[in-house]
Amino acid sequence: MLFDSHTHLNNETLTEEERAALAEKIEASEVSYIMDVGFNLESSALAVKHAEKYPWCYAVVGCHPHDTKDMDEMQLIMIKGMAKKDKVMAIGEIGLDFHYDFSERDVQEEWFRRQIQLANQLKMPIVIHSREADELVMNILREEGAFSNERLSWFPKRPGPEGKMFPDARVLLHCFSGSKELGQQYIKLGATLSVAGPITYKNARKGVEVVKTIPIEYLLVETDAPYLTPEPFRGKQNMSPYVEYTARKVAEIKEMEYEDVVKITCENAKRFFGINN
Repeated sequence: MLFDSHTHLNNETLTEEERAALAEKIEASEVSYIMDVGFNLESSALAVKHAEKYPWCYAVVGCHPHDTKDMDEMQLIMIKGMAKKDKVMAIGEIGLDFHYDFSERDVQEEWFRRQIQLANQLKMPIVIHSREADELVMNILREEGAFSNERLSWFPKRPGPEGKMFPDARVLLHCFSGSKELGQQYIKLGATLSVAGPITYKNARKGVEVVKTIPIEYLLVETDAPYLTPEPFRGKQNMSPYVEYTARKVAEIKEMEYEDVVKITCENAKRFFGINN
């Protein structure tokens, strides 16, 4: 029952034959669900196509900060249209990336805000990409109402530590790379954090601290395939079945049974994305 909460079966480097072979590997693995996450208009449309084709695949549609340089009003309208299709479960991945600056920072910010506004309009979960822009990402999310009482009222409360129920903003910090302190701030606001292959690396002290500190009820696992391949496959192309190794590392860090981590993170992801089957 593994749930790869963030992957790119829609990656533009894959041929149709490679996608078909990858789909076969997913079907033969322990992975029960994947979220195929859009990063521009074309990849979002492909994610929707994959969600229609494969019962284990769901889609997220939106424009990554790298691609906002090409974003315009018509594309936003088309993303809105795709967001209303069956098995499209969130707006993403959206945010800021000040590491590469492939798009101008003011352009990134404009379309980040516009897509948060779209998610609020549609009352949908949001998947966030944040790199070297932690403070501004949180400020924008707050300013655009991603943690507002109104938004919190749209979604059922979720179980937290000790069986208590807590507000759920349905905001996911994908491949969370911030500090444990930032992670704690986010979960207090009602966010969810996802961890990927880097927590398996030898130098992953910060990621390990996050996993230790954040209650399992607020964590998801992902691959971000074809990127961020976990050990022991680092250096090879990542794929959804490798999410197992991230889940095993979470179990090791938190001193939990692997099967419990698989079950809880799958339930967390299904709840976050609103998947009821």
